[in-house]
Amino acid sequence: VQLQASGGGLVQPGGSLRLSCAASGSIFSINAMGWYRQAPGKQRELLARITSGGSTNYGDSVKGRFTISRDNAKNTAYLQMNSLKPEDTAIYFCNARVVRPMGYENIYWGQGTQVTVLQ
Repeated sequence: VQLQASGGGLVQPGGSLRLSCAASGSIFSINAMGWYRQAPGKQRELLARITSGGSTNYGDSVKGRFTISRDNAKNTAYLQMNSLKPEDTAIYFCNARVVRPMGYENIYWGQGTQVTVLQ
């Protein structure tokens, strides 16, 4: 199973980006998917999480600005990021709780995508 994160880049303050996280491989189903970020010298921070049924929760730092969604048919989660601030600069990671065909669940992580919001 592989998770491929994409969509990062450079953006001006107040701008928007949309991140994608696509899961591929031997997948029976995917339970929760989540987005995290890690800035230099800081701990990894949970930004948003979405269950297979579409229930969501957000970290306080991104509530009202970021929106998580998913396309179950494509095994893909998205993070729409609006009103970006310089403090949003970080490497963004996605993860997924994947149920394998054999019936057990593993957590997988994507490789990270850099988001830089200019000062």
